[in-house]
Amino acid sequence: MQIIETILALALTLGILVTLHEYGHFWVARRCGVKVLRFSVGFGKPMFSWYDRHGTEFAVAAIPLGGYVKMLDQREGPVPEELKDQEFMAKSPAKRIAIASAGPIANFLFAVFAYWVISVMGVTAVAPIVGDVAQGSIAERAGLQEGMEIHAVDGHRVTSWRDINMRLLERTGEQGTVSLEVSEDGARGTVSGELGGWKLSDDAPDPLGEFGITPWRPEIPAVLGEIAEGGRGDLAGLQAGDKVLSVNGEPVSDWQTLVERIRNAPEQTLDITVLRDGAERTFEVTPGERTLETGEVIGFVGVGVQQVSWPDEVLRDISYGPLAAIPQAIGETWADTRLTLVAIKKMVTGLLSPTNLSGPITIARVAEASVSSGFEDFVRFLAYLSVSLGVLNLLPIPVLDGGHIVYYTIEAIRRKPVSEHAQAIGLRIGMALILTLMVFALYNDLMRL
Repeated sequence: MQIIETILALALTLGILVTLHEYGHFWVARRCGVKVLRFSVGFGKPMFSWYDRHGTEFAVAAIPLGGYVKMLDQREGPVPEELKDQEFMAKSPAKRIAIASAGPIANFLFAVFAYWVISVMGVTAVAPIVGDVAQGSIAERAGLQEGMEIHAVDGHRVTSWRDINMRLLERTGEQGTVSLEVSEDGARGTVSGELGGWKLSDDAPDPLGEFGITPWRPEIPAVLGEIAEGGRGDLAGLQAGDKVLSVNGEPVSDWQTLVERIRNAPEQTLDITVLRDGAERTFEVTPGERTLETGEVIGFVGVGVQQVSWPDEVLRDISYGPLAAIPQAIGETWADTRLTLVAIKKMVTGLLSPTNLSGPITIARVAEASVSSGFEDFVRFLAYLSVSLGVLNLLPIPVLDGGHIVYYTIEAIRRKPVSEHAQAIGLRIGMALILTLMVFALYNDLMRL
């Protein structure tokens, strides 16, 4: 069932973003006088289609991993004499540049709109308050301490751990100083530390953790929440609402302690004492065995933690009026754009591992998780992915929109088109590069599974 939900989430996500991107091309092409033959969401044979009064076919195809707008183009076949004025290559380089740029621009505009909606609706965010600080870390050298709330990184205002993660990601591999504006007990100040070429790990980069910060979390008592049907805990008699008091006679103070005891005892029978309806009861539970990617063998019993509410004093209500939300939305879109460009640059220069590239499987899993998390998370995910799609399509690589823009710009300067031979070579190079990236991203996806 979850696989079906994941596939549907991927189809919904890509369907929305691809439709917006291709509609940008379509809308500008129509206004530049170019005849559009087909507007397709998805690749392959159309599952269903229809025609508008201009003769354009609108189709939804079976493979939901992209889409395209097919225009009347002399490079793809003969053009009737009466339609030559509506042919793509008959238009000026400026109009062709506008058509090629329209798809990515539509992605950026959607991101601005999405962030505007979130800003106007308002969100409740957990304040970025520092929990533990790792010894010897940059955070410790900078002077961060437990209980401090972070308000800005390098002069950029932050309101959540997501914002801080993005700012720290931009600084990976760099020398120099990172400064943080913080507050503690109502007093504000600034702390700073030397990065010294700080670099993220290749396998599972965690900017916050590798910087040395563990976010503050409320204490989580060892109270059971969801119990997996048929799991070891369920079969032993554990129930939701049970408060675990001890394991093998050793007291359990919080949820993390319970997790560690179970993880360290695969296929070992444990006496778990719980408090249920005011009375203590003991159950014999034998954790199952699970092998992690690292080769570590851990125990699990199929129980989840009972949700804990955040204290009101660490929650921040963030909202803007309709006008004030406009610059806020533009700022968030630009932050995503800058982060994408920085990540690409650092992958090229070796400061960020290419293993961070993600393909359709990772996108599908994140899409399914964001759909499950609620409207705000899904819209925010759509906005970020839309920006990434816009940036990537503007890269000067043949077969992408950016490559076409380069060709048409050269044509406008030289006053003659780039030779077909040069374009053919560029096409082969571009296709090889894109296919290589796709295969590598898919490989990364499979390794994450």
